[in-house]
Amino acid sequence: MDVKRVLITGGAGFIGSHLVDALLGKGYSIRVLDNLSTGKTSNLPIGNPHLELVVGDVADTAVVEQAMLGCNAVVHLAAVASVQASVDDPVATHQSNFVGTLNVCQAMLKAGVKRVVFASSAAVYGNNGEGTAIEEDTPKSPLTPYACDKLASEYYLDFYRREHGLEPVIFRFFNIFGPRQDPSSPYSGVISIFSQRAIAKQPITVFGDGGQTRDFVYVQDLVSILVQAVEAREAASGAVNVGFSRATSLNDLITELGGATGTALTVTHQAQRQGDIRHSRADNTRLLQRYALSEPTSVGQGLAQLLRSL
Repeated sequence: MDVKRVLITGGAGFIGSHLVDALLGKGYSIRVLDNLSTGKTSNLPIGNPHLELVVGDVADTAVVEQAMLGCNAVVHLAAVASVQASVDDPVATHQSNFVGTLNVCQAMLKAGVKRVVFASSAAVYGNNGEGTAIEEDTPKSPLTPYACDKLASEYYLDFYRREHGLEPVIFRFFNIFGPRQDPSSPYSGVISIFSQRAIAKQPITVFGDGGQTRDFVYVQDLVSILVQAVEAREAASGAVNVGFSRATSLNDLITELGGATGTALTVTHQAQRQGDIRHSRADNTRLLQRYALSEPTSVGQGLAQLLRSL
């Protein structure tokens, strides 16, 4: 693709800002659309002549249409990335997590933009695939409004592909971690929260017994994949898991974190949260077939990078 300007929704956030850095480094012009509800201007190289920040919400049709003008591709990351928030207020989160996707698709049609890279989630599988690697064809069983919105967005993106010729690249993120996750947010990634509390020598709270497992992906590994998706000559249909088929339990994570910080960590337990999935591990066969991947960053290596950034 002859891509010159990329729109990144949610570009001031954790993942988006790392993608901004990567694309700027490759010579792209970037327009970020972010309502700054969780994103931060401090995550962005404000003042870079090739970066434009539009403060606005993807739920606002007019703002999205204006932000899309002059762009060659869009990476749609903007969302209320919280399972619990969607349970507490499904109507409000639906505006960002589903209506925002429709706004992006409609704005693309008006602006003549074809390529869209979309951040879906492993949450669409629910508890299906328990105890085994989850394939993309594993039956979907969303347990929360957040997961329902992500899955519905996938279906709509496929509709726009078939009906209007858009080129959606759909990624189902597993558990992404790294610098710039906000540990002060109760909805942040578990690694970010645990790391901050370990450094502050505060107790770590585990919801459940700590035996639940996740497939953790370091943010720079994800960014490499997203860049390839923006630049790919063709956009193959069908969602792609972004995970490395590695199951790490929260208990193992706490042990490794204690070793990395040299701290004896205090752990307290509370009841498991509604909608939490027990085990989640990606089958990444399709990812390996479609994208060039270097050796994945280990959880330990990524954890060391995160700790250095705090």
